[in-house]
Amino acid sequence: MQTENSTSVGSFDALKASLGNAPEASSIAPRKIYVREVDGLGRSYATGKRKDSIARVWIKPGRGNITVNGRTFESYFARPVLRMIINQPFFSSKTEGQYDVICTVAGGGLSGQAGALRHGISQALVRQAPDLRTPLKSGGFLTRDSRVVERKKYGQHGARRGCQFSKR
Repeated sequence: MQTENSTSVGSFDALKASLGNAPEASSIAPRKIYVREVDGLGRSYATGKRKDSIARVWIKPGRGNITVNGRTFESYFARPVLRMIINQPFFSSKTEGQYDVICTVAGGGLSGQAGALRHGISQALVRQAPDLRTPLKSGGFLTRDSRVVERKKYGQHGARRGCQFSKR
């Protein structure tokens, strides 16, 4: 049942004319295309950051060996929780055991270094294989965790803690 104000469109050209000022397909911004970034030795490089820690990460196809500051992964990060954090990008992208990681970490503590290494591995995986961006992005591994320790203010004992109140 048609009303007085409704119109029927018979062809595609009539539809385009009825839309009038709709944006053309060419005016829509194109999506960014991610390309593989590899050096002459087949490695991809990325920098990861967390708290005060910075990790410089190189990834290349291999057997899954991870070297941190010239030491093995297990000897540098002794706690299993830290090792699990570092391996999360490989498990979410289903690439465990396929890439060798060589990295240097500096600054902060072990927890911040593990977070920085996870961020760097994720960024380097996307540069090595751009199709892994979707699972890593949905897992939240490509976003830098920007939380840092708040600075101590003058006249106070800490960042927020003030002096003890005395009534007299």
